[in-house]
Amino acid sequence: MTTSTRTDRPYNVLILCTGNSARSILGEALIERWGRTADGRVRFRGYSAGSRPKGRPHPAALTLLTQLGFPTAGLRSKSWDEFAAPGAPPIDFVFTVCGNAAGETCPVWPGAPLRAHWGIDDPAAVEPAGAAQDAAFLRAYRELEARVKEFAALPLETMERAALQRALDAIGRDHAAAAGA
Repeated sequence: MTTSTRTDRPYNVLILCTGNSARSILGEALIERWGRTADGRVRFRGYSAGSRPKGRPHPAALTLLTQLGFPTAGLRSKSWDEFAAPGAPPIDFVFTVCGNAAGETCPVWPGAPLRAHWGIDDPAAVEPAGAAQDAAFLRAYRELEARVKEFAALPLETMERAALQRALDAIGRDHAAAAGA
């Protein structure tokens, strides 16, 4: 994003959901995977948090990520307050992935990050654990992956803030329409 205050550090992306156990955990992992350039440079750092964190990632989220070759050792359920505290990484983008988090009053993050809502159905709401829940987690993963890939392909460094905001909103809106949401 064109700005005179931009430094030569990766963009920090915070994925929010109420419980920070499923969708936002998947989003964090996806930002980390797709946030590298072709030459291996880190362009994006992924983080996740929740307004009322569950305390641990959902087992099905960790199982799916492991099956897909993602590292999961550092993934944990945490409060969004961590990212508003002194010493927290500066946040450039905030994406909410559940309707509850999108409607809540979020903490104030320094630097006025760009925000967008990328609603995804909650795979953890599919009970009991089993084939239907696994399919719901895979569907959520695929929907998030499509959005993250589109986001990562944006020419952020040359986009004006207003155009970038429109693009982020469109990613959430267009993918939601395609998913039948």
